[in-house]
Order: sequence, then structure tokens, then C-alpha cells
Amino acid sequence: MSNSEDLIALDLTDDESAVLRAGLDAWGGPARATQEIAVAIGFRDQGDFLAEGDRIRIALETRQPLSPLDWARAVLATEIAFASQLVGSGEDWEVTTGFSDADTIRILRQIQRNLPRRVYVVVGSEFGTKPPGQRSS
Repeated sequence: MSNSEDLIALDLTDDESAVLRAGLDAWGGPARATQEIAVAIGFRDQGDFLAEGDRIRIALETRQPLSPLDWARAVLATEIAFASQLVGSGEDWEVTTGFSDADTIRILRQIQRNLPRRVYVVVGSEFGTKPPGQRSS
């Protein structure tokens, strides 16, 4: 867990918060979180994805600040759940979330534009790369 000074409080709209929560919720439903997908999204494994995803979802619901890593996880998990037919909700997104594809894209773009640079810098360090002991030579 990050220090409180490392946490980022974003002033999300109700729809932005709802889309991110729906994206995290999808992984317990129509989306299929394999070990590899869980790790790619920044979690240790499937179990960590479901547990930490739930913690992040609750923080979003209660408007709590999140670490840069947690913001990155929430956004990527939502992007994949929304867009991917192979592992995400895909065509079922609108039925399971109530958000149309057009509204979801618009809302995701708003979220992406408002993410501070501190979220993007975790890519390749805390996120999106294998831990040092697991990297290939």
C-alpha cells in the first residue's frame, strides 16, 4: 500500500466512477481473468485481481484516493473488460453495465484525459512488466 502522500484523489463524475466500477465488476462475471491477464493488468494472480479489484472498486464507490498503480489497474481493467470479446465483456458490456458503447468510449476518454502523469509513470516499473526475478534475459 502507498503512503497517503502518494495517493491521488480524482474528482470523477458519477458516470466515470460507475464505468470504472463496472469494469472491475466485469471480471467477476462475463470477463475471464486468466493468470496472465491478471498479471498483465498489474496484479500478482487471479486471486489478487479479484480481491484487490474489489478493494479498488469500493474505494471508487466511496470516493477515496488511490495510488497511481491502483488508478492504472482500474483503467486498464476497464478498457479490457469493455473492449475485448476474447477475455472481456465485449458485446455483453451494454447488457451487463447499462452503458452503451458510445457512452463508455466517451467516458473512458474523459478519464484518460484527466489521469495525472504520476499514473502513466508506473507503466514499465510497477505495472506492465514482469517482476525482476521473472524477467527474461
